[in-house]
Amino acid sequence: MRNPAPTLLKPWQRSLVALLLTVVLFITGCQAKAPDRFAQAQQDSTQRGVTAVAKDATQGSQFNKFFPKPGAGYERVYTQEKKGFSEASLKKDGKELAKLSISDTSSLPAAAAKYENSTETIAGYPAMTMGNTQTGVLVGKYQVKVLSRDPDFSQAQREQWISKFDLKGLARLDS
Repeated sequence: MRNPAPTLLKPWQRSLVALLLTVVLFITGCQAKAPDRFAQAQQDSTQRGVTAVAKDATQGSQFNKFFPKPGAGYERVYTQEKKGFSEASLKKDGKELAKLSISDTSSLPAAAAKYENSTETIAGYPAMTMGNTQTGVLVGKYQVKVLSRDPDFSQAQREQWISKFDLKGLARLDS
């Protein structure tokens, strides 16, 4: 008969390891967590009476016909479509250059309010640059945005692509 394999730790050592693991778990579990970047949005969206999407928001599928047509080596790939929002990737040679989107601001009136004092326009609609990577216009209650995903995709290119949307058609959708 063979002897069982010898244990590496003595009983008192195993107890010490278990105690240390318990202390470590207790200390790390009791530390206050830093608020993440979505904490305020979560708090705002879970208050009573707050709805994520306005009941009268336009279906995202209705926006697709207003996006720029692909061509000249550019590809448009729809990535998200839901009530009040539609988004597509702008790609060239398989590389994502920008995100194109249309959103109904009836769900987020603050998004439309940002354009009230805008001195910029694109195709006659109030426009604004947000940070170094986003450019948008307000067409009635709809916000059209282009977000650079490639560092070489410039503000001038974002403005050019916004102009390629059927903004007049989108304005008719609002009326």
